[in-house]
Amino acid sequence: MTRMTPSEAFVETLIAQGVTEIFGIAGSAFMDAMDLFPTAGIRFIPTAHEQGAGHMADGYARASGRHGVCIGQNGPGVTNYVTSTAAAFWAHSPVVVITPETGSVTQGLGGFQEAHQLPFFEEITKYQAHVNNPVRMAELTARAFDMAMSERGPAQLNIPRDYFYGDFDYEIPQPKTILRGPGADESLDEAAGILAGAKFPVIIAGGGVIFSDGVDEAVALAEALDAPVVNAYLHNDSFPASHPLWCGPLGYQGSKAGMKLLAQADVVLALGTRLGPFGTLPQYEIEYWPEKAKIIQIDTDHKMLGLVKKISCGIVGDARAASRALAYRLANRKLACTANREERLREIKKQKDAWETELDGWEHEKDVWSLEQIKDSPYMHPRQMLRALESAMPDDVMVSTDIGNICSISNSYLRFNRPNSMFAAMSFGNCGYAFPAIIGAKVAAPERPAVAYVGDGAWGMSFGEILTCVRERIPVTVVVFHNKQWGAEKKNQVDFYGNRFLGTNLENPSFAEIARAMGAEGRVVSHLGDVGEALERACDAQDDGKTTILEVEVTQELGDPFRRDALKYPARMLEKYKHTDVPEGGVN
Repeated sequence: MTRMTPSEAFVETLIAQGVTEIFGIAGSAFMDAMDLFPTAGIRFIPTAHEQGAGHMADGYARASGRHGVCIGQNGPGVTNYVTSTAAAFWAHSPVVVITPETGSVTQGLGGFQEAHQLPFFEEITKYQAHVNNPVRMAELTARAFDMAMSERGPAQLNIPRDYFYGDFDYEIPQPKTILRGPGADESLDEAAGILAGAKFPVIIAGGGVIFSDGVDEAVALAEALDAPVVNAYLHNDSFPASHPLWCGPLGYQGSKAGMKLLAQADVVLALGTRLGPFGTLPQYEIEYWPEKAKIIQIDTDHKMLGLVKKISCGIVGDARAASRALAYRLANRKLACTANREERLREIKKQKDAWETELDGWEHEKDVWSLEQIKDSPYMHPRQMLRALESAMPDDVMVSTDIGNICSISNSYLRFNRPNSMFAAMSFGNCGYAFPAIIGAKVAAPERPAVAYVGDGAWGMSFGEILTCVRERIPVTVVVFHNKQWGAEKKNQVDFYGNRFLGTNLENPSFAEIARAMGAEGRVVSHLGDVGEALERACDAQDDGKTTILEVEVTQELGDPFRRDALKYPARMLEKYKHTDVPEGGVN
């Protein structure tokens, strides 16, 4: 036991947990502890907005595999963390949100910046710690960090602001290490038996493959079965795209090759994925989910097993350890899929080649409204622009994506050979995520090129963090898709509301000029032939500490909506068109 102040105990516990960076905005509520950060070797990174700080902590955690930490002033500073914490929750990111609170002796009196802060985060954290006595500062701080990592999700550490002061005896806890196993032998034996009898097995590689550092083991298992592998939605970095068995991502605007191969499966191995509903919806009018296939699902959380899809075998286990255990069990067994191995490999190549050819030739969207927009347009087609970006990406790049029509279409084009390379807002789907998330990822991995994809609508929510990049010398590249619209919602108005565009048209200034005014590099890219060179130069500029905003001018063409089941055609419109054939999805 050592005599120290609660602020010192708090900071000593951060040191023990390996914290070296904290994102946030300075506040009087935690200033006594913040004053100790430099002495402790902790870099405090001041941001433009607390939501941005929370997304930076998320990106940091996902790029590094360590805790991401954010902090802010009690009351309004803390409520600004709600959206970013929810995004981290659905991304399974071990973010610790430190929320200083109104002083304990004035809580309930309606004082300045007062709020009951625990209820805000109750449904979007894996664990909440409230320091109810300064004597427990080190204990509860350590527990919040341990639970964020063991439960794989955000934890809240709530501290009354007066509890940073005093003089008490503390013992600083050391981090707990939780090792995860492959699952029960009985379940693994059952799964191995199902896989051994499969004639066309398909593996879905999910986020659990990344979290467990299990990509190599997933590759070995796929090679043992010669099974095609698809990425779970927005986990395009869960299996190397250069591998012959890789077939692309599922979900919105994913890979037709992967979907068509999954549709042929008689056994599906869902490896480290909850099989979320948004990531298994039909796409391109393909009903690709194999209803008659046997499903083996592996997840560390037993509550996820069979939650979305009916399964034949569930394994509560770590994706890496389970892959290794299954490969061991299959090594000396006769596999039914061996008999048609060559035929299956030819089918994989056929579907992948057909999809790549389609992507190369996909020059315009086909709905009536989109075709109207390309008449005499001097701007680039979004898909061709995304293809050019894909070709110019550095080998070791990290990419974050925001929410929006073009950002989501990029799911067809983003390929990675290394885990911890793709960062998306996942199923929470909030705008304003990508830019701050890639800043956090760059802090965690400064040696890697970092690129954010952002639509012009979402850019308005997040471009203030250019100030953070410039001031803190955190160099990243942002590609802003400038088409003067909220594209995802506008597509619904095209398909369901007779092209009545309420609230979805934008009038924007030059984003490149704004970037230059804020101290970053800014460049307008209007021609397809300039896209690759612009991205390469921007990524190279990161080596010189420069942040670059590429304002990419594209047509207003819109890809398919997120989901056809999200809206229904209004009865008033059906009445209007009752003498005509109303196509499914609406009338242009």
